[in-house]
Amino acid sequence: MILPITLTAAGAAALINLWLAIRVGQVRTKEKVMIGDGGNENVIRRMRAHANFTEFTPFILILIGAIELATGTSNWLWAVSSLYLIGRLLHAFGMDGFMPGRMIGTLITMVSLLGLGGYAIYVAHTSDGAVSEIAPGAAVEAVPVG
Repeated sequence: MILPITLTAAGAAALINLWLAIRVGQVRTKEKVMIGDGGNENVIRRMRAHANFTEFTPFILILIGAIELATGTSNWLWAVSSLYLIGRLLHAFGMDGFMPGRMIGTLITMVSLLGLGGYAIYVAHTSDGAVSEIAPGAAVEAVPVG
């Protein structure tokens, strides 16, 4: 079974993670800080943007995958996963000083986590043990397990 939203989001997240790591390396080189943060605010900001991404993204990806597996591929899940990744980019730029980006990125992250987490709990307790059968181009329907 292929989960296109999950695979796309995970692939994009991997690329963003790499980009964030490169940005840390760039500021380390510029500021001549090779180990730790050296107490340098620019290094600390880039490191925290990267760390913050790695703190939230696994939960988001797990929730996207579990929801897509349970309910099928949907436009709203595409939207939430795309919005989350855009929010993380905004947050990274915000950590460099674009303060609206940090605020908006943080808000998008929190709302995404709350919404996906709440919906995952809802699906788990309203599905009666049914799983979705996902076929390309087919309508999603519940199939009883067992």
